[in-house]
Order: sequence, then structure tokens, then C-alpha cells
Amino acid sequence: MQAAITAIEYYLPRRVVTNEQLSLDFPEWTPAKIEEKTGIVERHIADENECSSDLAARAAQKLFASDICGPSDIDFLLLCTQSPDYFLPTTACVLQDRLSIPVTAGALDFNLGCSGFVYGLSLAKGLIETNQARNVLLITAETYSKFMHRADKSVRTLFGDGAAATLVQGVDSADTSALGPFVFGTDGRGADNLIVPIGGMRQPYNRHNADQIPVDVQNDIRSPEHLFMNGPEIFTFTLQEVPRAVSALLARSGKSLPDIDLFVFHQANLYILQHLRKKLKIPEDKFYIALREFGNTVSATIPIALKQAAGEGRLRRGDQVMLVGFGVGYSWAAALVRWAA
Repeated sequence: MQAAITAIEYYLPRRVVTNEQLSLDFPEWTPAKIEEKTGIVERHIADENECSSDLAARAAQKLFASDICGPSDIDFLLLCTQSPDYFLPTTACVLQDRLSIPVTAGALDFNLGCSGFVYGLSLAKGLIETNQARNVLLITAETYSKFMHRADKSVRTLFGDGAAATLVQGVDSADTSALGPFVFGTDGRGADNLIVPIGGMRQPYNRHNADQIPVDVQNDIRSPEHLFMNGPEIFTFTLQEVPRAVSALLARSGKSLPDIDLFVFHQANLYILQHLRKKLKIPEDKFYIALREFGNTVSATIPIALKQAAGEGRLRRGDQVMLVGFGVGYSWAAALVRWAA
């Protein structure tokens, strides 16, 4: 019994924020300049009362509507989110009831950002290949917009909200590399470079510690209750660690770059992705980018890109795909996937 990805669906909020709309708030950045810097022309933003569980449920319902499986078939639910509905209870438990998944199923949240999808695939593989589950529903859902200050263009131009539902199933196959191998990495020294400083137990929110402060020389504004991103440090980290992760994964799998049919990295922004592709010497036709109409949806970027690539014929059954997630934490992960969807 081997774990394999057999279906992906995604859901995006209806509200769309375009570069033209952002340019009204940041007149020093034209729509063309925003696109040039980020590769993004629009991003979807959750409504005020729309939470991660709402996006997650919509994505899962789309997957169930495809008839590949139903709620009663799921025996484990994994939810990756950094914007849960509540500190407690676990949002995955709320989703189990909302989606009518059996009470005999396991369910848990795990708090990871841009590397979360790859970590989730590893968890699903472990559950399946140790005979603890047969059908794992892995949902990645984020509403980073709820952490963003309206006057902080460094994050508002990049991040969008969205959710993806990925079905990982146990299949009878002689192909032992349907999912994996994996490599992981963590460096908590970078924690302060992508962070919402207050609101947890270390620094609980109160009105006295939420004063607005400028965050950079361009006078973007936020308060400690909002998302802070140190873009230059994130860029440096990415260019250091992602190539190492790719090399480690190739060494572990005994493969080389030409053996990989498609590379799907976390869709951080076009600037970072272009630098990574050139540094790794990956051919342009093997490097997939899908963020123009989505923005950076954090843990949902890779499954959304996989779904898009398959729909465009860029990804076919049997193809060998390399997935690499990297970002907040710092945390990173890479995996090989034999495409079975």
C-alpha cells in the first residue's frame, strides 16, 4: 500500500483586489510596477465574516462533488492553517462536523505556513503507509488578509486568501516513490522576520501594545497585531536554503535535475521564483508559476499550482514532480511526487 495524491480542488473567496485598486492606496506604485515586482495582478480576499474553515469547507465540498470520494470515505482530516477560527477548539474538529466526516475519523490542525503542504503530504503518507488510514483529506487554508494592515503595501500586494483540498489515498502499487522521499529544514532564528507579534500567549493583545509603527523607510504602517515581513531577509534565506534542499532531495532519491518533469515551488512572488529557477538552472518549461490571479496563498499555493498545471496539460499521470515549500518559521520542505491524479 502506497500513498498517492489522487485529487485536488481549491476555493478562492469571491472578493477580488486588483493592482488598480491597490494603486489607489499606494499611488507611488502603479499597477504595472506592482505586477513587475510581484508577478501578481489580482488576489482574492476573504470577507469580514469569512474564516479559514469557510474556505476549507468549500474546497472540500468541491472535491466531494467530483465523486472521487465522499465524506464517509475519509478516515483522517489534516488541516494546515495559521489563521484558525479559534485558539481552541481545533478547527479540524469543527470541519469534521461541518463536512459530515465520520466520528471515527481522526482530525487535527497543524500550524505551518508556506512549507505546510509538503509537511502535510508527509503526515498523510505516514498515516497511510503504517495502516492507520486509507483516505486522508489534507486541507490547506489561510486568511492572511485578516492580519494585514491596510497601509502596509509590502504584504497587501503579495498575499491572497484561499484553500485547497487534497485527497491522499492508499493505492496498491509497485511504485514505491508515489509520494516521497522528503527532506525538511527548520531555523527558528528567522522567526521574527515573518511574524504577527502580539495576539498569542507570549504577548496577549491589549489596546496599549497595538500602537501603529512605521516598518520601513517607505513608511509602510502596521501595528504589532499585524503581519510583519522583512522581505530582504526572507529573500536571503530562500536563496540559501532552497537550493540546498533541492540538492539534498536529489541526492536522497538518486535522481538528477533532468529526471524531474516539473518543478512546483511555493508561489512566494515572481522575483524570488525567477532567482531560484536561474540559480538552480531549471529549464523555464519545467518550472511552473501560478500566482498571477491568486497571489501568495501561503500553504495553498502548491496544491493550487498543481491543479492548474494538470488542467493545462503541463502535468500528466506518471510525471515526476518536485515540490518545495519555504517561508515563515523559518521552515522548509521538499518532496518528490509521482503524479497519480
